Amino acid sequence: MAEAKQFNKTTVTLVRGDITRQEADAIVNAANSALRGGGGVDGAIHRAGGPSIMEECVQIRKMDGGCLPGNAVITGGGKLKCQYVIHAVGPVYRDGRVDEAKILANAYQSSLVLANSYELHSIAFPSIGTGAYGYPLEEAAGIALDTVQKFCQTDTTLGDVRFVLFDQFSYNAFVEKLASMS
Repeated sequence: MAEAKQFNKTTVTLVRGDITRQEADAIVNAANSALRGGGGVDGAIHRAGGPSIMEECVQIRKMDGGCLPGNAVITGGGKLKCQYVIHAVGPVYRDGRVDEAKILANAYQSSLVLANSYELHSIAFPSIGTGAYGYPLEEAAGIALDTVQKFCQTDTTLGDVRFVLFDQFSYNAFVEKLASMS
């Protein structure tokens, strides 16, 4: 099951599935700011990718202290079917009035900029922030897709941007938002 839409030279595709099984230049991890692994997408990526990803995260923590919400860092892909993992930190949702929308958009934007700087052609995103961080799914889907659509209007190396949604509820929210976009 997949839905797709073309924005400039980039195809944005929605798929239902497991992000750890995606073949792309990079997959995005919904990381925590300490880059210490965790549950959900973060834990699944670290388990599937093996210890080399965590070893690189430890080095980033030693140099930079971690990754602030709204930012992203990159590591190798370990045993995954991707060359890189981009670790993006979304906001912890409180009430929507503490810049959560801006931070979430920045997490996607930072990931896209990083992928472009590495001249990557394909990237796969999860729904950042909608798990343990509690961001309302419908609003998060809109922010994610709007950010990607705007980025696709730039001169980007990305030809394939995928959103890999683990459950039907998430997939449906993204499909509804994508269908309303022109």
